Amino acid sequence: MTTWFITGASRGLGAEIARTALGKGDDVVIAVRNPARVPEDLKKSGHVLTLALDVTDGAAIPAAVQAAVDRFGTIDVLVNNAGRGLLGALEEISDAEARSLFDLNVFGLIDMTRAVLPVMRRQGAGKLVHIGSRSGFEGEPGVSMYSATKFAVAGISEALSKELAPFGVQSMVVEPGVLRTDFLDASSLSMPAGRIAAYDGTPAHVTLDWAGTANHTQLGDPVRGAALIYEVTSQDTLPTHLYVGPDTLDRLQVKLRQIEQDVAPWREKSAATAHDDAAA
Repeated sequence: MTTWFITGASRGLGAEIARTALGKGDDVVIAVRNPARVPEDLKKSGHVLTLALDVTDGAAIPAAVQAAVDRFGTIDVLVNNAGRGLLGALEEISDAEARSLFDLNVFGLIDMTRAVLPVMRRQGAGKLVHIGSRSGFEGEPGVSMYSATKFAVAGISEALSKELAPFGVQSMVVEPGVLRTDFLDASSLSMPAGRIAAYDGTPAHVTLDWAGTANHTQLGDPVRGAALIYEVTSQDTLPTHLYVGPDTLDRLQVKLRQIEQDVAPWREKSAATAHDDAAA
């Protein structure tokens, strides 16, 4: 039996991962800001421990981790799922809006990971599953700050996959495309307080307008996405990245082509910037 600790699991992808794990007979810790919002089918399970936790409150995290260990004896998988979005042109976004986003999407993840790692190191095993985004490998107009947080998540996870290997702890970043969840609701997605009319009709505001009409019509199925995440996480070895969804796979190919297009015309001059010892 595996013990999962999932943040932000009251709805959406986090809740579906919890349901999938419970369906397989695993134990699940659901850490959410408001436990009253956890669905009844999750709360009534004897294999669930529900904890009130805001991951931006770093001082509260160690007690939540200890409560999980006290209940189930271990934490085998940490799913850093808590997060939200922020849309808008970079010029429109205030420092306070950007810092608030980083506090949740990045520093909350860091603090959760830091608190769980001593448990995993002691047991000589553990898996870190960080929920990133398609926007974590491709910056797109209107999502610069959200992309920045998810690029950070990907970089952290890649580094951890090597840093923690000596302890038997693995790290994977999941990069899904758009999913039919509540992510585009006002409770999960913020718009800049100061919208600049000059951006109307430009790509940044096209993204804003799309978000206002696409809620719950997105391509991806969170149930199937959660099932894949569970299946991959249950393997002996995690991939460094898990790309989820046809839109993610399509955009990944675009990204790879863009990298090659950027590299090709400057490859030789780039290589020539190294010191040539033989010619010295």
